Amino acid sequence: MAEADLDVVIRQLAKQQNKGLMAAAKSRRDRYTSLAAKAKDKPTTDRYRQIAKDTMEQATFAAKRLQISADNAADSYARSMRNAAADHAARKAVEKKAVEKKAAGKKAVATAASKKAVSKKPVKKPKS
Repeated sequence: MAEADLDVVIRQLAKQQNKGLMAAAKSRRDRYTSLAAKAKDKPTTDRYRQIAKDTMEQATFAAKRLQISADNAADSYARSMRNAAADHAARKAVEKKAVEKKAAGKKAVATAASKKAVSKKPVKKPKS
């Protein structure tokens, strides 16, 4: 897991949290359903059934929000890592061009100096 990308880890953790949230919501729903079954009169039964239904609905919405938030965070992280890698590559390319340009400039100066040295032949003095 040390080599895994962080965006994958974010998604896995969100999936685990989602499962835990839904399991808790189902147990609470089951509790209200059992209370509805034990109720003595119809209004109490209906009230517990409605609470059980609302519990599942709210938990489903919370799980969706949690998943969307995790997906956004994972996508944002992945995008920032891609941008950082691209910036690093661009910076390296610029540095490489600067080094090559500097080396080419030194080479040009060296060849120009050597040409001057070659063209300076001793001048013969005229015979008098």
